[in-house]
Amino acid sequence: MRKALLLAVSAAALTLPAIAAAPPFDTPAPVAYLKDLSSGAILYAKDADRRIPPASMAKMMTTHLAFHLIKKGEIKLDQMCQVRPETWQQWHGPQAGSTMFLSPGEQVSVQNLLHGIVTLSGNDASVVLAECIAGTEPAFAALMNQEAKRLGMTNSNFGNSNGWPDEGVTYTTARDLARLAEATIEETPDLYKAFYQQESFTWGKTMGSGQAITQGNRNPLLGKVQGADGLKTGHTEEAGYGFTGSALQNGRRLVMVVAGLTSFNQRIDESVKFMNWGFRAWKGQPLLKRNEKIGTAQVQLGDESEVGLVAPRDIAVTLPAGLMTGNMRVKVVYNGPVKAPIQAGQHIADLVVETGDTQPQVMPLVAEKAVGEAGFFGRLWAGLTGLFA
Repeated sequence: MRKALLLAVSAAALTLPAIAAAPPFDTPAPVAYLKDLSSGAILYAKDADRRIPPASMAKMMTTHLAFHLIKKGEIKLDQMCQVRPETWQQWHGPQAGSTMFLSPGEQVSVQNLLHGIVTLSGNDASVVLAECIAGTEPAFAALMNQEAKRLGMTNSNFGNSNGWPDEGVTYTTARDLARLAEATIEETPDLYKAFYQQESFTWGKTMGSGQAITQGNRNPLLGKVQGADGLKTGHTEEAGYGFTGSALQNGRRLVMVVAGLTSFNQRIDESVKFMNWGFRAWKGQPLLKRNEKIGTAQVQLGDESEVGLVAPRDIAVTLPAGLMTGNMRVKVVYNGPVKAPIQAGQHIADLVVETGDTQPQVMPLVAEKAVGEAGFFGRLWAGLTGLFA
């Protein structure tokens, strides 16, 4: 049963806007989405569930999957991958789009291929890494789809590793792209930091003079928005110009997606404007400290009848900037009673905050401590009480 408890949080937490109207914003992007990861608030959504071709934004999944495998110890950054001549033949030259300028038969480390994917958007680097990890690109695409399912990207499918047009096999949505970005940032923060904010990368040599080739990161936010540190642009004739980006300012991290823009410069202008609006038109209001208890959840067949619910991190609510103070509505929601055993820190409930006409903000709550299973007599008693309830 889905249970909801209205909570009377501290007086300090209640000094918030009573009527929180969403600040106005407009963009020519046909698809746009902006989320505050610090609170879970959706600040803007425009056709966010429309299926779109991701173009090179699909490489975010290739990178995320590689990060995930590195974290699990299944591949290593210094592992060497060979550029198959057949792969080079397909993915070099003007007809192959963005390239890392790999050479046939070349041995390249996973680390350098990731730089080639993230910073240079190399189609060749994506396919070489996919083949190195899974043997073939189709096998790697199957892994991409498994990971998308794990992340809850319910409206996405990947047919290749680099987002190259494939007659509609590869598709996603702005909401799913933001979920992918969020997972990369939160699950592999060290790798995210190491790769996504690099401004340029040098690989390959020019024909003739043999001069080293340095290419810049296409991220339109880098150097233009404070705290910008990711993620990935995309462009094909079919998809238009798109971008999934993130920035961190004063403890607030935002993730944005725009898609379907008409030019390189429009993508820069709209991305910067969108992210700046997210930081300037909205503010974060502290709500709970890490490990602060806010309520309890009933426990089924446990050695205790209830367990405390605490914040797994500092939690803030996101509100329109510059409003007068008032009240808000806070509730805890969980599927209960929660069946034992329960681990300390296990996500078992959500804190839902409603403020005026903005969308509800949902933040995780975890178990304050472990709760074991009830013994024989405890289970017997629970069965009898349930029978006569």
